[in-house]
Order: sequence, then structure tokens, then C-alpha cells
Amino acid sequence: MTRVAGILGVLILAWAAVAGVPPVPIPEGPDANSVPAFLGSPAVPQRIPAPRIPQHPFMAPNGRSNVHDDAYMTDTYVGSGPLGRTPEARSTFQAAECGSVTFDSAGRIVTICVGVEGPELVLIDAQTLETEAVMPLPPRSPSGTSVFSDFSGGGYFYLDQLDRAVIPTNNRQIWVVGESASLAGPGFTLVRTYDLSSGVALGDGIVSVLPDWHGLLWFVTVHGVVGTVEPASGALAVLALDGEAIGNSFAVDETGGVFIVSDHALYRFDAGASGVPLVTWRETYDRGTRLKPGQVNFGSGTTPTLMGCRWVAITDNADPRMHVLVYRRAAAVSGSRLVCTEPVFADGMGATENSLIGVGTRSLVVENNYGYSGPTVTENGGTTEPGITRIDLGAGGCRTVWTSGERVPSTVSKVSLGAGLVYTYTKDPEPNNTDAWYFTAVDFRTGQTVYKRRAGTGLGFNNNFAPVTLGPDGTAYVGALGGLVQIRDEQP
Repeated sequence: MTRVAGILGVLILAWAAVAGVPPVPIPEGPDANSVPAFLGSPAVPQRIPAPRIPQHPFMAPNGRSNVHDDAYMTDTYVGSGPLGRTPEARSTFQAAECGSVTFDSAGRIVTICVGVEGPELVLIDAQTLETEAVMPLPPRSPSGTSVFSDFSGGGYFYLDQLDRAVIPTNNRQIWVVGESASLAGPGFTLVRTYDLSSGVALGDGIVSVLPDWHGLLWFVTVHGVVGTVEPASGALAVLALDGEAIGNSFAVDETGGVFIVSDHALYRFDAGASGVPLVTWRETYDRGTRLKPGQVNFGSGTTPTLMGCRWVAITDNADPRMHVLVYRRAAAVSGSRLVCTEPVFADGMGATENSLIGVGTRSLVVENNYGYSGPTVTENGGTTEPGITRIDLGAGGCRTVWTSGERVPSTVSKVSLGAGLVYTYTKDPEPNNTDAWYFTAVDFRTGQTVYKRRAGTGLGFNNNFAPVTLGPDGTAYVGALGGLVQIRDEQP
């Protein structure tokens, strides 16, 4: 067990969330008030015009369904988020990282909190942060893989159109878990399980599961298995990508396309007879020469992002500079499928392990995670390389619009179309070892930092690849090693 895992293990023995008990804040580091609570000034909303993302018929409403917000994996919200008007920071200590955050039809948080003791499905009041229900999920088998960099078995899940959590588990199954109610209060009920063990080898991990536009369940595994499950019968079909690994989720569109990136290539799959996964096209990219600090896989670290009805975007892992790549996603095209490529960040110091943000049909935002090899990197005043870049796609190809010097160790940043802001989670280099983490708003148009609100200090507030999430009322949430952080304006 690593030093960080040992610290979190002690916290688990000290306290664990119990349903019906008011939240306990994540413990702060020493001298928490020695750094500013707020920097900058309140934002003036500037709406970004963009077409609506199609609503997936088998997923919860856009913005509520999964870690990347919708089936296109755009990481954008239609509504506004916190504008920095006397923002308050609160937290709930779960002794586990609550990464993927979704919202049921009642506005409650449905999340999976992953700790060294195993993952749990948790129902949380979005306003008070009180834990309302907890359901243990299958624990991870000892494999030597770090709990801080393996997203299989609960790092990704989605909420369906019936408020059911559809979860890839650590015992090679997919669980469908519904909500229940009784005199004792809210709860969870296991509705159905799908056994994938005949197609997924022992020791492999299921990274993500999503439905296509016809309701067929698709899944991917760490060792490069792409599979489908017919929901009614449970019939399983798989295709193994020889010598390739998968570390992230994937995207689906209304034409039936399923877009998956391995550590070697970007794919479009479509379902064949009996749901068999068929490779419609495959495009290799420059996977570079090394696994860079800040990456889980030796290759692209991005979940594919769909833009409008034509494009799909990822990053490569090239040296000396990584690139943003935009492709035509149709099943058949004339000419080159690659539309454009744009280098980002400094030579030898660029890597990302998080999905691109797709804003409308022409803009992408990419962040630099280079240097984040684990939680210890950001302790004792440490941090990672700077960089958030906006890229626009035009008639002449891709071009860099701006680059921010903010440092984003590992969060999945988001864009609010209503506010015109990029929301991220930053950590500056510090001489006093306070280790302050800030919820940060960047102007989408200019790249200038608008404001920063201190979320907390110390190890418990390290987000470790968890996203920024906006709730239906515009409240922001950030998963952290200690649990879940809430940021909301106190003034209208």
C-alpha cells in the first residue's frame, strides 16, 4: 500500500458516511486560512451560442447522465454555474473519492465513491450533502494496479432514463441498480445483472458501459475487449483488439456510431447482426515514445468528443508536442478522414488524461496534466505543468485561440454555455506547503482567469481525475480523495 493509500485507510477507520447522518466536512490541512479564500471578481455571464446536443433516449437528461454530461461526451452544460458572487465551499467526507456524479429526476446526487476498501453507490442530497443511501459494490481483486489510476469497476457509470445506475463492476458483471423508497427512507435495489465472464477474462477490468441509440449495451475493458449485451436476453458478443488497451470511456451518436480510442487508434464501431461489434473504420495516431507523467495509458488519454453531426476529436501522445486531432466521423468519407491537427503545450511537457471539451461545432478546450503521476506529486507545495488551451476549427484547419497558465493537475474541466466560463480545479505552486485547491473560472472567450474560490487544503481535496460537475440549479461539485466538494453562490 502506498503512503497516500495508507493515510486514506486511517481516515476510513476513523469515520465513514452513514445514511441519514448530517455530513462531516473533509478534514483540512494545517494553516488552511493562510491562503486566500477568494481571488478575482464575480463573473458577468456571457452566453455561448451552441446547438443543443441530441438527447439519448436511453440515458438520463443531458447534463445529468454521466461523467462527461451527455452521449457526445462534450463536457458542456447549457445552464450557468457559480459566478463568484460570495461563493461558499462545503464538503462531505466519504473517506473515498466520489468521481462520476449524476442527478436523478428528483435532483439528488447519484455517485460512486471509490476508496481503498472498495466502491460504493451513494445517494446524496444535492443541497445539504447528507448521505441518504449507500450500496456496496463488488471490491477490486488485488492486482498490483494502483487504485489511483485504474478507472475500471466504477470509475465510469451512467444513469438511464428510469433513474437506474448502470454500473460495470469488479466481478465482470454489469449491474442495473434502481432507487427504492420505504418507511426507513430512500434506498437502492439491484434490478438486474449481466454476466460478462464468458467474454471478459479473469484479471481484466470493465472500464465503461453505455447504450447505443437503439438501447444495445456496449462496454470496453482494460485489455482491449469491445463488447455488446442485448438488454432483454443478456446475449453477449465481443471483439478483442489484439495488443491494444483501453483506459477511458467512449461516445455514441444517433447514427449508431460508437467511438472508442485505444492506446493505438481511434475507432468507429457499429453493431452487426446479433449485436456483434463491427469495426467501421480505424485511424491510428502518433502514440509517442513513452508513458508520460500525467497519463494512465501509453497513448491518447481522452474519451472521444463528438462535435455537431460531423466531427470526433481526441488528442495524441506525440513527442515533443502532443496534438489535438479532429476527424470526420461518418461511416464513409471521400478523401482524408483527418480534418486537422494542432500542437499544444510546451515541448516535452504536454500530456492529458482527460476528455476534450467540445463547445458547439467549432471549439475545443484541452488541459495539460503533465506531471501528475499520483497524489504525492501535489503534496508539500508541489504541482504540475501549466496549460489550458482553446482551439477553434475553421475553413483553414485548427488554430490556437488562447492558452491559460492555470495549472490543472488532473480534473475533468467543464464549460457552462450560460455563463461563458470554463470551470476547472487548480493548484498553484506554494512555498508554504499549505496545498490549497481552488475551484477556478476561466473566461471562454479570452482565456483570462475570472475568479478562484478555495475548495480546501490538504490531501483530502485532491480531485485525482474526478470531474467538475454542475447540478441542475447551477451548483458545482468536485470529487476529491476525501469525498465530494460543493461550490455555490450565496448571493443571487
